[in-house]
Amino acid sequence: MGLSFSLSADTAQEQGLDLEPPVRMEEEMEVMEERVVEIEHPLPCLSESDTQGIIKGRDLFGYVGIEAVLDQMRRKTMKAGFEFNIMVVGQSGLGKSTLVNTLFKSKVSRKSCTPNYEEKISKTVHLQSVSHIIEEKGVKMKLTVIDTPGFGDQINNENCWEPIVKYVNEQYEKYLKEELNVNRKRRIPDTRVHCCVYFLPATGHWLRPIDVEFMRRLGKIVSIVPVIAKADTLTLEERLEFKQRIRQDLQANGIRVYPQKEYDEDAEDRILNDKIRENIPFAVVGTDKEHQVNGNKVLGRKTKWGIIEVENVAHCEFALLRDLLIRSHLQDLKDVTHNIHYETYRVKRLNESNANGLALSPLTLENEGWHVGKCVCSCTPDTSQDEKIP
Repeated sequence: MGLSFSLSADTAQEQGLDLEPPVRMEEEMEVMEERVVEIEHPLPCLSESDTQGIIKGRDLFGYVGIEAVLDQMRRKTMKAGFEFNIMVVGQSGLGKSTLVNTLFKSKVSRKSCTPNYEEKISKTVHLQSVSHIIEEKGVKMKLTVIDTPGFGDQINNENCWEPIVKYVNEQYEKYLKEELNVNRKRRIPDTRVHCCVYFLPATGHWLRPIDVEFMRRLGKIVSIVPVIAKADTLTLEERLEFKQRIRQDLQANGIRVYPQKEYDEDAEDRILNDKIRENIPFAVVGTDKEHQVNGNKVLGRKTKWGIIEVENVAHCEFALLRDLLIRSHLQDLKDVTHNIHYETYRVKRLNESNANGLALSPLTLENEGWHVGKCVCSCTPDTSQDEKIP
């Protein structure tokens, strides 16, 4: 290790010496030193100026238990439960309540929960919500379904979307005020609308002006998933043409529907969401009745031509909608609501408050004098103070 060679290359050539063996020895010595360094420092020693290193399982000395974090998160989530708020919008008779019951395979719609319910056409748009605790395999979810009776049912439907915009913004305002409290709750009750399912009538034509205006306005503040209601009234050819026309209308009017391309986090999400975007709007059929098909009980609608199986992708796209809302993108819908829509609202409100003073000014909507605290809708306020879902 302490050997050295002081002969220069010219001197060695004059004396006929060969320096190749000593050079090889120096190279071998350097390799040995590198190996010693690797043995002494098997893990990357990073200073503040170094880049972040990645230590994978094969580099660890043994089992650490980092993966147990997932079990900890699962236990805490199962104890506390979680919330999901879904809004259904569309004119009367499109099967909104039936579809919601079919989605969660239980009587969760407003009509199903209201005793002695009578169908009446509202003169104005009134928002009504109903909440349930749904438990499956130990996982609890507080489901809130917000219905919008009266939307699109009048002769003059001008500005009928404004009560809905007002309601969505009020939930953001309520959450923001809870965040700004000095002594705030450990878990803030979440009444924000995580998803809005918009029902399109199966006309087979283009989008109506009310559809374009509603989705153009609401798409900026909430995640919208458009569906073609009662799709069994269209043939397969008519359904395909109608879906193509709707996608053209959405693109021509700059309407943002969920999932948006700019929210794709990586290549894997992009591939999955591209398949979903190809099927939007979903052509759905809803029912809560079971029928026997080849000896099996299936959810379906019985006609004189046969049984339309709701969960059969060859018959309708209800299964694709259910997978999007519940099985694959439920948490992403909540994340987009919190990180995108609510964050946009929060920044806007705080900028307004900074311009006007320290305190938050009353919430007002454009072109209208609505203030927080003067709610004209008949929505059910969330008075729950519990940190955990019972």
